[in-house]
Amino acid sequence: MILFLDRESLTIKEIKKLLNQDLHIDIREEALECVRNSCQVVERIIEKKETMYGITTGFGLFSDVRIDSGQYNELQVNLIRSHACSIGEPFSEEVALVMMILRLNTLLKGHSGVTLELVEQLKYFINERIIPVIPQQGSLGAYGDLASLSHLALGLIGEGDVYYDSQQLTSFDVLDKLGRKPLKLQAKEGLALIDGTQAMTAQGVINCIEAEDLAYQAE
Repeated sequence: MILFLDRESLTIKEIKKLLNQDLHIDIREEALECVRNSCQVVERIIEKKETMYGITTGFGLFSDVRIDSGQYNELQVNLIRSHACSIGEPFSEEVALVMMILRLNTLLKGHSGVTLELVEQLKYFINERIIPVIPQQGSLGAYGDLASLSHLALGLIGEGDVYYDSQQLTSFDVLDKLGRKPLKLQAKEGLALIDGTQAMTAQGVINCIEAEDLAYQAE
């Protein structure tokens, strides 16, 4: 069975089915078109050499520092590596899987400027159940689950550890075994992957599902 993502209609009920059944996801064409259009905006910014935060400039205190055009992609990778600093026990595989689903659904809305390659990599990880190992303690909340989502992003680029086939392995080894190349981040994509709240939202979704199950059992 297939769960189609269209960027608008994803429900907790559908996520529960994905967790409890051997479902795969696919993406509606209209959502992919939104991704294409959004990506073209980033391409135009680069082509016109505009000053745009996180694309042609640094981050935070370095927002007024222009980045050389040959380093746009490197900037995004370094952002992920620098923020992947969570510690402690990892989130459950269920929570990490839901994080990926929610992040993918958000990117499909067409506001993030990512490439189709990134979208396809996330879909591949979800369908193959390649689950990034994401420690629980790190930046969390209103400004964004930066550290948690950085660990998610590490897996996509072939770095960090993942759960696969009931084992904890390096992402690079799993991708190599499956004949899949690590994602090469393009301009804006590191920022797009981590500027969200999918860690706490995913935990909330799991809590909601479990609370509902407990209520039915108690009744």
